[in-house]
Amino acid sequence: MTSVHHPATAPGATARPCAPTVPPFAVIPGVQVKQVLEGREKTVTEVVEKTYRLHGAGRSVNPPSSFLRFTDRPTARIIALPASLGGENHVDGLKWISSFPANVASDIPRASAVLVLNDHDTGYPFACMESSIISAARTAASAASAANRLSRGRPRPTRLGFVGAGLIARYIHTYLEGTGWSFDAIGVHDVSADSAAGFRTYLEQSGAVGRVTVHHDAGELVRNSDLIVFATVADRPHIDDPSWFHHNPVLLHVSLRDLAPRVLLSATNVVDDIDHCLRADTSPHLTERLTGGRDFLLGTLDDVMAGRVTVPADRPVIFSPFGLGVLDLAVGKFVYDEVAGSGELHVIDDFFHELRRHG
Repeated sequence: MTSVHHPATAPGATARPCAPTVPPFAVIPGVQVKQVLEGREKTVTEVVEKTYRLHGAGRSVNPPSSFLRFTDRPTARIIALPASLGGENHVDGLKWISSFPANVASDIPRASAVLVLNDHDTGYPFACMESSIISAARTAASAASAANRLSRGRPRPTRLGFVGAGLIARYIHTYLEGTGWSFDAIGVHDVSADSAAGFRTYLEQSGAVGRVTVHHDAGELVRNSDLIVFATVADRPHIDDPSWFHHNPVLLHVSLRDLAPRVLLSATNVVDDIDHCLRADTSPHLTERLTGGRDFLLGTLDDVMAGRVTVPADRPVIFSPFGLGVLDLAVGKFVYDEVAGSGELHVIDDFFHELRRHG
């Protein structure tokens, strides 16, 4: 393995050779991914918003995710998210991400992932990168963007609440602070007392402004928060009382399956992609089944950014993002370009061996 920079052959470069060539294959470990993304919350959020615009304009291909499930491990799954992204940094690829909730009992993260990037011209893979960090960053950037966009036209939230206190919650807090948010109070609720206590310690050590309170009751947290992040591993709705939300908070429903249909029907609903979000027994999918239609959806976050829809201030607003593979591609390509530009790209020599059609 060598560390080299290939500016002339970096996939996505403006200047391309007349005939396509096989790109070098690189491996980008998590330490390099973290080095690129750390402290770049505003930039990554801009990358995510740009990707939403490209997707909304039809300049992407984002097929349905494929779920690998196991009869002997019913809570576990591995998901394949293939995608293709157009624009100036066009790239194809696949995120392969596993979710094993039982990992938490062994004090290791629930999710692990790799991202494969494929060259636009030849289809050859040119990078394999650690992607749990990329996945968490693009999820958090999406949430931060939604918090900003959906809170316009109403009093800016000053009380933040987390239902679920794992790695995704930590990243979302980081991205909220990194994009200019500050809060007078932060509430935490988790079914695991240890997780809630650990997250509270993280918040206090991170220098978060405002008091931090652990709530033993989810309803108490909701009623005392005006920006609420749902980042749990729930596989079915467990919150079904619309009266908890009479103060019209902004809800970032990242885990997708916490809220019962009647909660969604009492609120304004925004998603990242309608067809993707209304599948796999998400709360919006259950609501569609119940009502027989999609009229309960206002539109997508791209619709909000473009001004095609207006979010009313007199109802709760719920953002339910399914998580699009094109976001992983965009953030992954950003990381790749930064690492390549630094000259620290770890290329595996001769990864592709049979390169002559006739030997």
